[in-house]
Amino acid sequence: MSEHADPTTDSALAGSAAAEVAGLSQLSSAALADRYSNSLLGVFGTPQRVLVRGSGCHVWDADGNQYLDLLGGIAVNTLGHGHPLLASVISSQLATLGHVSNFFTSPSQIALAEKLLEISAAPAGSKVFFANSGTEANEAALKLTRRNAGTADAPRTKVIALEHAFHGRTLGALSLTYKEKYRAPFAPLPGNVQWIEAGNIEALRAAVDETVSAVFIEPIQGEAGVRLLSAEYLAAARQITREAGALLVFDEVQTGMGRTGSFFASAPVIPDVMTLAKGLGGGFPIGAMIVFGEENTKWLAPGDHGTTFGGNPVACAAGLAVIHTIEAQNLLAHVRATGQWLREQLAGIEGICAVRGAGLLTAFELVSANAPKLVAAALDAGFIVNATDEQTIRLAPPLVITTEQLGTLIAALPQLISAAS
Repeated sequence: MSEHADPTTDSALAGSAAAEVAGLSQLSSAALADRYSNSLLGVFGTPQRVLVRGSGCHVWDADGNQYLDLLGGIAVNTLGHGHPLLASVISSQLATLGHVSNFFTSPSQIALAEKLLEISAAPAGSKVFFANSGTEANEAALKLTRRNAGTADAPRTKVIALEHAFHGRTLGALSLTYKEKYRAPFAPLPGNVQWIEAGNIEALRAAVDETVSAVFIEPIQGEAGVRLLSAEYLAAARQITREAGALLVFDEVQTGMGRTGSFFASAPVIPDVMTLAKGLGGGFPIGAMIVFGEENTKWLAPGDHGTTFGGNPVACAAGLAVIHTIEAQNLLAHVRATGQWLREQLAGIEGICAVRGAGLLTAFELVSANAPKLVAAALDAGFIVNATDEQTIRLAPPLVITTEQLGTLIAALPQLISAAS
């Protein structure tokens, strides 16, 4: 007997599953939102829309309305929606080998690890660990840094993070996240984390001593409203941690994979550990921790950490497709030029008092308009944007977006700002 069911039966089952989704897709957004509230845990609140399909930089909701996606799934959809190469690679890999567990490896896992080491300029002896998300990558990094524990006479028990940092919502990563309203309901968390002023070299120098096991830094604080840390600060962090014997971790979950116009926002500074996710899979879930240098790979031995799905052949194939597309289409140069154009246009709009960012990670602050109200008005007008606070709008569109597409937002913004004032 064949390992698989009769092809006719397989086809019928596939058709049944597709028909179930298609049937739901015919319902109105209101009807689907009601079914959502009755079946899914409400940790995300009420969905703003029910989206049913996407193509390039646009998505459509269940009522047929079209939106320009200027958030990209929160910096995830690197190549936009429905990218033909990404879809083809994922389908081909899934048809060949979908999952093997961590008892085995696969060519796509090895190839992606080697590619990440290449584009990150990792020194000899560096290694990669694959996870499924950014918070999982940061959990792995936190566990690794705990092994830099010092000695019984001189223990290293403290971790330094930055004010306004966001590193995830699982318990370990949450312990590094600055906002108290995220942490307080789940206390006690893993302790001895100290937050210091972001960008202040002297504050960093004063905080990092022989009691510190690690320092966690986002090169650009995305959830804080796209707050950039200078190249001088990142270089100083490298020197200060090295001199103190602490490990330096760069969280590039949001900023990595070309988002800022280079593969990594922290380049050319090389940390001890770097975490990635979001844009790496172009929409397929994957996270990664790059451990730089043989001296740092020693911290985690067989059995010290693991994951069932991390390094999944399909996810790794997706990651490879994203990187090769970025390289083949020279998207890094496109991101730099397009992002610069966007910020120049935003700076000339009345009602905007500050613009900042790098590449296609941009934020603008409003003089008096309310940012959440602007998000709602923009959605009604066909634009998906994000408010990081009451005053700040964040944009993180697909890396393939054009100035012509961005120009439609620029043209609409004066009226949207007026509507949100």
